[in-house]
Amino acid sequence: MQVSYAKTTTVSIEFWGIQIMERGMVVSRSVGRVRNLSLAAGIAAATLVGATGVTSALADEPMLTKTAPMTYAPPSPAACGSVYDFFFTACPLTWVGVTVYGTVDMGFGYQTHGSPFDPNFPTGASYLLNKPSRQAEWTLAPNALSQSVIGIKSNEPIAPGWNFVSVNELAFDPYSALLANAPQAMQNAIGVPLNQQLIPVDSSKWGWLAAQNAAGVSSPTWGTLLFGRQNTLNLDLINAYDPMGGAFGFSPIGFSGATCGSGDTEECRYTTAIKYRVNIANFRLGIIGQPLRYGAYNPNNGAIQGEIGGDFRLGPGILSTDIVGAYDRDAVNIGPSGGFTTQANGQAGPPFPANTFLTATISNNTSGTIGLKYTFGSWAPGPIVSKEPPPPPSLPLTLYAGYEYTVLSAPSDPQSAFYDDGFFFTNPGAAAFTGNGTAINNTAFSANCGGGGGCSNRLFQITWVGAKYGITKNLDITAAYYQYWQNQFQNTAAGAAFCGGVGGATAHGTCSGTEDFWSLLLDWRFLPKWDVYVGTFFSQANGGFLNGYLARNNLATTTGVRFRF
Repeated sequence: MQVSYAKTTTVSIEFWGIQIMERGMVVSRSVGRVRNLSLAAGIAAATLVGATGVTSALADEPMLTKTAPMTYAPPSPAACGSVYDFFFTACPLTWVGVTVYGTVDMGFGYQTHGSPFDPNFPTGASYLLNKPSRQAEWTLAPNALSQSVIGIKSNEPIAPGWNFVSVNELAFDPYSALLANAPQAMQNAIGVPLNQQLIPVDSSKWGWLAAQNAAGVSSPTWGTLLFGRQNTLNLDLINAYDPMGGAFGFSPIGFSGATCGSGDTEECRYTTAIKYRVNIANFRLGIIGQPLRYGAYNPNNGAIQGEIGGDFRLGPGILSTDIVGAYDRDAVNIGPSGGFTTQANGQAGPPFPANTFLTATISNNTSGTIGLKYTFGSWAPGPIVSKEPPPPPSLPLTLYAGYEYTVLSAPSDPQSAFYDDGFFFTNPGAAAFTGNGTAINNTAFSANCGGGGGCSNRLFQITWVGAKYGITKNLDITAAYYQYWQNQFQNTAAGAAFCGGVGGATAHGTCSGTEDFWSLLLDWRFLPKWDVYVGTFFSQANGGFLNGYLARNNLATTTGVRFRF
């Protein structure tokens, strides 16, 4: 089979979708507390910041890969002129170069082992198996296909060949009207038995720093340079190469953030980031750096990522691929600790609420990620290299695959006290509720870790495959499989004994294990801004991944409707 390059212009630049603020909370640095903000207040803040000019695609819109330039394209829709246009046509809400955009995703579902609806956590529903997952239930199921957001974007000329670009965005729950706020969800679990918790899971989305808040300049020749809170290159890759597009309700790499965060979900976004992207012929190049420390609301003490990718004609279709390398120094991962014991059957034992606290685990994270996508064609017009109308559609099938290898090791700078996610963490090595209810673990991946004679680096691997087929122009079916794998990072013969039979339900969290995930989704776009969907998502934990869980698996089936403007 012969490989040839797809036709392109000599140099092209793409400003990929930037998502901005997504979790509403007020931070009190003296006591590390958080409280919810109303959606109305969040929208007002977004409007004030966005008035200076904001630009980007929708927050959950995937990073698009290029195939070939279009010299023919249908005209862009005119700005909305009526309420009817807004709801029933593709018109944008644009005025003097500023566009207001958003997504509202509302659904309902059934889970075999879920936990109750959480109005603070970004997903709202516990689609993915988590430690408190425990009961069969019908549940409100928002944001299953994409995060509900409101934002403002702009792209304004400032000089010949140069534009000012910026974006401001807030994420919210459409049922509670609260801004997405994972720290609030974790704080709500302090002192609460495991079998009564909602979704106390860490996330890169919190308060006014929930998504992206960035501004910069863009040139069709020299590329795009942005400053501020931004998605990492790994998150851009996930959105582009996940068959489910990072959907919370149908994708573990969309829900958990472990992939986009190189093992720790907070690393999916940097607050003081400098990000540069440029497309040259068929190739994409990118780099993002985060030079400042925790005090600037970063989840690390410095980070850098680099990317190379491209699109190439291979046989009857287009092969797209991107590779991202990442390093995060002193990365932070937060979770509730000390609230349960593990029985011999792998079920959580009697909880002890008085001993529950939040632990920040500190590590150096290094990862490499590759995404692959092979597109035969689509119902939409393909690349056009003439002024003639588009040709008939080809086979509307896209195949996906991806892999990530992550090493979590001892931190370069063990911490004794620092701020993260609005909490002030103290008490390094604490094993019980003390001080302000926080603790710091600097030794999770070192010879000084507890139980079993010490630990070494944790190796965390993720792989996925999937396919999307266009049954009709507006009806897609998507299927995907994902797997997580970790090594036994307990050392010596004592460590092997500590794991008590690797792969069993009694394995400790430092023992080897896997998690498997299957998902199937049917999505019908019945109007330009509307789609309705139904899908199912199965997750199962094994070995070390099962430690401390109330249930072994969960089957979440969800149906919903999404409106994007």
